[in-house]
Amino acid sequence: MLTRLRRRLVATTMVILTVMLAAIFGLVYHFTAENLERQSMSQLSAVANLPLGGSHPNDPNQPRIPYLLLQVDSYGLVTAASSTFYDLSDRESLNALAADTLAQTANQGVLSGYGLRYLRASTPSGVRLAFADISAETAVLQNLLRTCALIGGASLAAFLLLSMLLARWATRPMAEAWRQQRQFVADASHELKTPLTVIMTNAELLQAPGNTPAQQAQATASILTMAHQMRGLVEGLLELARSDNGQSQGSFALVDLSALVEESTLPFEALFFERGLTLECTVTPHLTLRGDAQQLRQVVEILLDNAQKYAVSPGTVSAVLSPQGHSHCLLTVSNPGPPIAAGDLKRIFQRFYRVDKARSRTGSFGLGLSIAQSIVHSHGGRIWAESSGGYNTFSVLLPLPRGQRIP
Repeated sequence: MLTRLRRRLVATTMVILTVMLAAIFGLVYHFTAENLERQSMSQLSAVANLPLGGSHPNDPNQPRIPYLLLQVDSYGLVTAASSTFYDLSDRESLNALAADTLAQTANQGVLSGYGLRYLRASTPSGVRLAFADISAETAVLQNLLRTCALIGGASLAAFLLLSMLLARWATRPMAEAWRQQRQFVADASHELKTPLTVIMTNAELLQAPGNTPAQQAQATASILTMAHQMRGLVEGLLELARSDNGQSQGSFALVDLSALVEESTLPFEALFFERGLTLECTVTPHLTLRGDAQQLRQVVEILLDNAQKYAVSPGTVSAVLSPQGHSHCLLTVSNPGPPIAAGDLKRIFQRFYRVDKARSRTGSFGLGLSIAQSIVHSHGGRIWAESSGGYNTFSVLLPLPRGQRIP
């Protein structure tokens, strides 16, 4: 599909460029030919007023073009002739030229068989015929055609290469989106396959005869657990889909982020305690910003949940909210744990990406950080991860309203 799209882009570009070059060169050729013809006719008009009686090549008043001037009587015979380079002794040829010129319907034009441009004017003694050689004019136009053809061919070749590069560059975001979509579908299918398999297996066990009540209760609990996991996955996918469609932005209002962070950390203290971890929360009071409270709470919960899943016990997990300059606030959540590679730090916010692949068996689908990133971006902020000194730190930078006094 992308290859076909690139070809269409290249073909469309080349057609437009070909038409433009043809129009430009056509106009250049037209105006050049028109200008040469106008100059030639101006010279012919001057030739027609010259006196007859032979050639005068050294006369400075004569036109600077090869010309022939004939006076023809009422019988069509040449009675007098003047020229700068034609042989005037061959009267038969001059009479034939005069006859062919008189046979033309227009008073001026080109005799292609002779390579001459003519001008016909009536006089009291007959008809005066002025001729100018157009071989130089023809040579100029032919050279112009060759030059235009060479320039046009070279330009089209260069534009073809450039359009191919531009088409590849223009479709690169689409190719990346297409790759991510295919990867997303494959990852979502994989994540749904495991709980569905567990549900189907336990459902078959429930239908099998001879199961004890304890076995039935265990199968039912497994089905319920997997159903909850699937619901969490589907809700995460829906959240990301709304974010992609620009529908995830909630109702923005002034939010006391300091109070929100403190409230969000309270339910996690017991979870961290059960895992042998200590949760420390340091919050600068009265930091307020415009945003959606529910979405901001979700970001804090995602970071804390990520910390309790990946932290190494015993240890201390710290959540810190502090002002950053006079226009932003910074939320950081740090936990002790194995160092995250630099390449993983860049990909950790991708959907379904997990540094520890085994986490999928514990209900971690790799969507939390992607959801947090989309929420932070919708609030005009930035989120990133760092790993150093045995600690992994996730930071969220959010803008504060103008004029807010920093405590």
